[in-house]
Amino acid sequence: MKKYLPFLLLAFVSLFIFSCDDNDDIIIDDHDTYSVAYDITPTFSRTNANLYEFSDEFNSPLIESDVVLIYMQTGLTSNNSPIWKLLPYTFYVNNVNNDEVDYTFDFSKYDIAIYVNGTLNLDNNPTYYTNKRFRVVVIPASTGKNASVDYNDYNAVIKHYNIDESKIKVKP
Repeated sequence: MKKYLPFLLLAFVSLFIFSCDDNDDIIIDDHDTYSVAYDITPTFSRTNANLYEFSDEFNSPLIESDVVLIYMQTGLTSNNSPIWKLLPYTFYVNNVNNDEVDYTFDFSKYDIAIYVNGTLNLDNNPTYYTNKRFRVVVIPASTGKNASVDYNDYNAVIKHYNIDESKIKVKP
């Protein structure tokens, strides 16, 4: 019996050693950021004949870990629901030159900028930068790393981040 006692004691102690694990897979919620969305219908400024831009400041600076997604409304479905495309988005013009118009953006914690750049002369084609509607979506980046959401799918983003579309306002 004396020979088994050290082994039993070792087995008993090892039970507690292996049951204590620092890797708890705890999901931490980001409480400084909540997902928001708002619409803008920007007035673009001419940079040159092929580039127009719009910039806008946030009402208050973003948290460093926030991410901005911008979607452009490209049409309506048969039941008049908007169709949203994630920027960057390239529109191919059906003309002799096969021109294209690129919609891109950047953001900082203080502002956003949206760019319309074309291989055609945009001065002669204002429909590519006038009366365009964009949806700005601010989400916490901490969830993005592990999120299983397709950011190209606007509806999936809205659902994943629990954004109430009935509360989306147009920013003046």
